[in-house]
Amino acid sequence: MNTLEEVMALKARVAASIIGQEAVVDRLLIGLLANGNLLIEGLPGLAKTRAIKALAGNLVSRFSRVQFTPDLLPSDITGSEVFHQTPSGGEFHFDPGPIFANIVLADEINRAPAKVQSALLEAMEERQITVAGKSHKMEPLFMVLATQNPVEQEGTYPLPEAQLDRFLMKVTIDYPSVEDEVSVIELVRAEEQAAHTDKPSGEHSLTEQSVIFQARTEIAQIGVDPAMARYMADLVYATRTPANYSSDLAQWIEIGVSPRASIALDKCSRTYAWLNGRDQVLPEDIRAIAKDVMRHRLALSYQAQGAGLDADGVIEKIIQLVALP
Repeated sequence: MNTLEEVMALKARVAASIIGQEAVVDRLLIGLLANGNLLIEGLPGLAKTRAIKALAGNLVSRFSRVQFTPDLLPSDITGSEVFHQTPSGGEFHFDPGPIFANIVLADEINRAPAKVQSALLEAMEERQITVAGKSHKMEPLFMVLATQNPVEQEGTYPLPEAQLDRFLMKVTIDYPSVEDEVSVIELVRAEEQAAHTDKPSGEHSLTEQSVIFQARTEIAQIGVDPAMARYMADLVYATRTPANYSSDLAQWIEIGVSPRASIALDKCSRTYAWLNGRDQVLPEDIRAIAKDVMRHRLALSYQAQGAGLDADGVIEKIIQLVALP
């Protein structure tokens, strides 16, 4: 199989255990191939953790899960210098924390205080952490997948805008359809039955990390026409000058998105095009991932919130108003 076929086989294996969330599986793959970190938001029980575990379980990788709580300390994530007794007297050694893995699940990230949340920043952006004045590099394949509950408010610490901006995409998970819910019941029942029988579970191959690195190399070669680059910039710029497009937009948007949004649009649209077998980015590639890239970077006004609008609705309006160059 070529690289694309191997990645699609990985996608099929992950999707087999996540019913009704095909778009989420796509975004997980895009984040992995674009070498970014994802924020995943959804109500409890919508398979956020299951989806991430399914991705890690089908890769040759080290997986780490951190349950964020209000009493968590930064060193609980990064690790710390620990004194070890030796025949010569004793010395300090760095004991790495759970962040030293390939796939890191930061579960309910909004339940931990700011100091703990910021402990992820250096690892996410610089791919290293510094403890006691020494820098420690992360693995070449490193990805943080953070989850949060959108409705739970008590005992939570909303992520600051600077940290939200570090996430390549914010992926939202909604309820499955009735038909998919039936399939979920049947899938879980089948898993329980298999767990209580002596019949060995079916073996399946794992995707090597080299496949991901090769895919990234191919994605880097995907062509972006200057007109498409201008279209990405126009979408971003429309969030900063909404009055040029619509009086409604001017009332709805308080703060536009940062230049990181332009970079993320480029990375994710090239990855989306590659996954669909194209060697050039098309407008549909950009539009397909625009909401995931911009929804957590856009600050809405009180008027928009009072009118019941969310970021997705505002971004959809921008897509309608911004013409192709």
